Amino acid sequence: MEAPMARGSGVRDRIRALFLANIGKVLTRQDIIAASRDPATGVEPENWHQRLSELRTDEGYTIWAARDSADLRPGEYMMPHAERREAAARRVRPTPGAWRTVLERAGDRCEWNEAGETCGLQAGDVDPVGGGRVKLTPDHKSPHSVDPNSDPNDPDAWQALCGRHQVTKKNYWDNATGKLNVTAIVQAAGARDKEAAFQLLLDYFGYRRLADGDIVRR
Repeated sequence: MEAPMARGSGVRDRIRALFLANIGKVLTRQDIIAASRDPATGVEPENWHQRLSELRTDEGYTIWAARDSADLRPGEYMMPHAERREAAARRVRPTPGAWRTVLERAGDRCEWNEAGETCGLQAGDVDPVGGGRVKLTPDHKSPHSVDPNSDPNDPDAWQALCGRHQVTKKNYWDNATGKLNVTAIVQAAGARDKEAAFQLLLDYFGYRRLADGDIVRR
């Protein structure tokens, strides 16, 4: 589809304007990227997905993705209305001194660690998976949805992540405690995985589904 181009002073402004001009309409990843490009240079920002996430978390807009609606396919998004929820506390950022300490600790590389393997992409590298130049950004070790007020002066409360792993992490994992945010994981799962998780819980708690869909204890 041809979505109208949105203009604004920043990437988030342009994405917000795009959605507000298309309430109830399906927008694609390509539509959002086109709207988020710098209007003067045409440069595509690597962090457009982070700005999209901030519209949900910081500004309280409802924006559905495929995980939220069976009518949407992967890479499709929709703002069903322009009403805003009471937003979470504004995201804090580490102080310049704390961020310098984080970058020194990280060696100017992404600190994402999964199963003992560190990402290690350096600022300015080309991301071999997501493409684009790597820009390291500060990330709460505890997800924003769990603790939006990480101490900006404490380098140990922060880690340096590349754009791809900022998105991968979302609000699923609390690096400070090692605990999973199970609710967020289930919400983000597709319909098939939700069904599998539901069946697992039925089995775990000793329930079964009848042919008419009713739930009864075994």
